[in-house]
Amino acid sequence: MKNNRLTATTIIFLSVFFLTQKAIGQLGFCNGNSGDAIFNETFGIGTGQSALPIGTTTYTYANGSEPEDGFYTVSNTSNFFDWFILEDHTEGDTNGKMLVINSDFTSGEFYRTTISGLCVNTSYEFSSWLVNLTPSTGFCGAGAIPINVSFEIWDSTDSNLLASGSTGNLGSLPAPEWLQYGLVFQTLPGQTSVILKMKNNGVGGCGNDLAIDDIVFKSCGDNISIADPLTNNMVSLCSSQTPYSTSLSVTPDNSVFSTHFYQWEESIDGITWTDIIGETTQNITINGITDTRYYRSKVAESFANLNNDLCNVVSEVFQVDVTPLPPTPTLACWETVTINNTTCSWDIIGTQPIQPIVACWETAIFNTTTCTWEVSGTQPLQPSGLQCWETTTFNTTTCEWDIIGDQPFNEETEFVNFCQNETITLQATTDIISPTYTWDTGQTTSFLEVDASGIYTVEVTDGCLTTIITFTVAQLETPLIESVTSRGNDIVVNTSNTGDFEYSIDGINYQNTNVFFNVEGGLYTIYIKANGCNDIVTTLFLHFYIPQFFTPNNDTNNDTFDLKVIQYFESSEVYIYDRFGKLLKSSKNKSFSWDGTFNGSPMPTSDYWYVIIIDGQRRVGHFTLKR
Repeated sequence: MKNNRLTATTIIFLSVFFLTQKAIGQLGFCNGNSGDAIFNETFGIGTGQSALPIGTTTYTYANGSEPEDGFYTVSNTSNFFDWFILEDHTEGDTNGKMLVINSDFTSGEFYRTTISGLCVNTSYEFSSWLVNLTPSTGFCGAGAIPINVSFEIWDSTDSNLLASGSTGNLGSLPAPEWLQYGLVFQTLPGQTSVILKMKNNGVGGCGNDLAIDDIVFKSCGDNISIADPLTNNMVSLCSSQTPYSTSLSVTPDNSVFSTHFYQWEESIDGITWTDIIGETTQNITINGITDTRYYRSKVAESFANLNNDLCNVVSEVFQVDVTPLPPTPTLACWETVTINNTTCSWDIIGTQPIQPIVACWETAIFNTTTCTWEVSGTQPLQPSGLQCWETTTFNTTTCEWDIIGDQPFNEETEFVNFCQNETITLQATTDIISPTYTWDTGQTTSFLEVDASGIYTVEVTDGCLTTIITFTVAQLETPLIESVTSRGNDIVVNTSNTGDFEYSIDGINYQNTNVFFNVEGGLYTIYIKANGCNDIVTTLFLHFYIPQFFTPNNDTNNDTFDLKVIQYFESSEVYIYDRFGKLLKSSKNKSFSWDGTFNGSPMPTSDYWYVIIIDGQRRVGHFTLKR
């Protein structure tokens, strides 16, 4: 059974074992410089399932169904059986796919592919990510069969084994964990392609379910450092400090290559590189640099591989970063300027005389002839003709007189709900003494009775103080039942309208959520009402679900496998089989219960399969008997 995708990945690093032509490798990764991927199998993107190319696998394609033992699928999910549900491993994929395997009952090869375009006498790193899909907390429990996969690299004739290794037994975990495995191998003379094989070393049954993603081949060579005589790997200059000259050296760490051939390269953008003719030693002298340049060296173990990017590696990059000095700035009369080679800019020295503090109506103009600030302007006159409740304040922000004071006035808003077939009384309440009331309906009392939704307004005043109260009245809807469904052993109630509804399955105890969890099968009356209202909507619902497990240990809890309420359907048939297809129990058009025995003998802990036909609809699946 299968597993779900992790957000955190675990990389398994073992010591690297390099191969001679006759040696067999172990699991491990390139200790040196592994270049860009020359082969990368991510299994694509998209929804739904798809098949591998013909000849890639000996397993059977599930073709839209759950992959049983000895079956596979290429899918963007592992949502099968009780496996972990996870996404693929490829970073940045949308609906990324992975190879999902339900291992066969016998061990053997389940994947092979040919990698072409390799270079002779060259070291390469193979790696792949895999994950155990069977949860330790699932139906298989502690007895789940572990996954165990071996990787083999063969020559193109499929007769010489270049490298091999095995993951060993990887048991089930409470959470999924992607693991990376790798092999390092070396191609033979005249060899430009290899065959990758993956084999299942375990057995089928409950467990041994896995997913594989991101199969990658990379070249493997030395780590190559680069530095100038001061051990810098870059220099930053201002154009005022050019032309620039220095010497550079590259140093391999000898982790892979036994011999070294060099070709120096130059670039103006760090992306496109050009060979420097004649520079094929470990050192180089660069002269007369006036703009930004990048330098590196290609390194190969043989001269024939030096100009083949699939066979060589490149050193670190040495950057000469040259920043152009901007033009000399235009200066004010009190300023001077000098070049700053650290910031590659002009340092302007000198400060304009401080502007005087002026009132908002005043203007300060700097006189470049006298080098002083000249102030001018007159405060605006105060306005006349104010109302008795108004005062004026001079606003230094707008530089105007602000008139302050309004005839006393207040606004209030209230929101009121009421149930259908009811009326509600709107009461106008304020702090005004001896008020009069005027409703927008024409009524002049302090209250108003309404039986319809809408907006109602009343003005309350004593001739000086005035308050406008706005009532927004909404009538609560009576719920309309759209559907009632069984989701496992839960009951889900859906309405065709929305509101603050309450739900019940006994007419006494109500809840706010529309889902009733862990409900036994049976015939139920569903009750729904708006919160705070008395109008109740009801419907009958037949709750039927198939248990996923039972435990016949006589503790009165899940002792039998029951299909409750099946007797209420017009027609029903039930058949129970063991994993070998042997019929253990059956019934037709009546209630069904199985105590886990056959001919009076208790059956062992295992998965058992069912075929249930209800009103002509066929259901097939399995459940677990635990003792």
